[in-house]
Amino acid sequence: MGLGSTTEPLRRELGAALPQRPFELRFWDGSVLASTTDGPVPAFTARSPAAVAHALLAPGQLGLSRAYVSGELAVDDLDGLLALLRDVKAPPIDGATRRRLLVAAVRAAGLMRPPRAPEIELRPRGRRHSVERDARAVRHHYDVSNDFFALFLDASMTYSCAIFADEEESLEAAQERKLEVVCSKLALVPGERLLDVGCGWGSFPVHAASRHGVRVVGITLSEPQARRARERAQAAGVADLVEIRVADYRELRGERFDAIASIGMVEHVGRVQIDSYAKVLADLLEPGGRLLNHGISRLRHGEAEAGSFSERYVFPDAAPQHLSRVVLALERAGFVCEHVEGYGEHYARTLAHWAQRLDANAAEGERLAGAQRMRVWRLYLRASRSGFETGFTSIYQVRCRRA
Repeated sequence: MGLGSTTEPLRRELGAALPQRPFELRFWDGSVLASTTDGPVPAFTARSPAAVAHALLAPGQLGLSRAYVSGELAVDDLDGLLALLRDVKAPPIDGATRRRLLVAAVRAAGLMRPPRAPEIELRPRGRRHSVERDARAVRHHYDVSNDFFALFLDASMTYSCAIFADEEESLEAAQERKLEVVCSKLALVPGERLLDVGCGWGSFPVHAASRHGVRVVGITLSEPQARRARERAQAAGVADLVEIRVADYRELRGERFDAIASIGMVEHVGRVQIDSYAKVLADLLEPGGRLLNHGISRLRHGEAEAGSFSERYVFPDAAPQHLSRVVLALERAGFVCEHVEGYGEHYARTLAHWAQRLDANAAEGERLAGAQRMRVWRLYLRASRSGFETGFTSIYQVRCRRA
């Protein structure tokens, strides 16, 4: 629609607030706020006035996240959106501009109740990184459905960075290589007792027990994960060597192990607990015991640990630390760090595989997890990949020995 449509005042104010627009914004009445650049650009569609209400009532990433997750704001090209967010910095919206936008939105849509936050939004309560709050946060992410994760993970259900020999290698082969790399770095010996912190669906415990004859305790905070991990150990014929518990790592005090693998778990620990985490793991190891800590690290200093999209919808309370901070915590706990290796490009490739697989199973994913979670996961997998490709994050394996 042209001038005189119900959204005309809103489009005029948005155009003034966003003079440079490498995107197109479409409205529920069919009108369009055109891009100011030539060539193909991502297009956003505000399907109802609720999309605008979300964005204005919670300015910044939270409001846009709510509009997107609820389905009120559609994006035609998620990869294009991420390129836009990477390359373009939105101008600040001051108080006067925001008031003009609110008035224009009321003129466009009339008075309306503030829209509710999406059903799947989580606002963790309680002391940050307490055992109880961590359990709720982890279950929010993992207790979607075992079958949902199977739609995009490889057959081993390994939910961490694969290690590829080349660009043509399959995800299955690359994940097998990663599991064996961890075993090799830990120098496992048959009969040793191994702890897997954050064992997921059991891929590493089953691999280590089957290939290296070690006795493994795997811990997870997700009961559905634990059930599947036990089933897989039974099917692989190593149920006598693999014990899977629903437990927090802080609940294992007093036990002793020869080696520990922590694969993709340290990201959930947070700044306030990183020293305690390292000390607990050191106390669990026999003198001379080995630790392989595999986790995502932030590369840039001075930026926020996580945005509201991740905090509310993906990994509540997760906060990847800088590699230097992780190593410092390990050294303070009495570890001697012997080897560090980065795999950022491998995680970017892993995430590309996962995103492609989930897209190919989109209908089944929506049936299993719902439309809101599918929107979250399709964006999350791509945003994570972008982080590794642009140098915002990387992933490191740190091999240590308890002094």
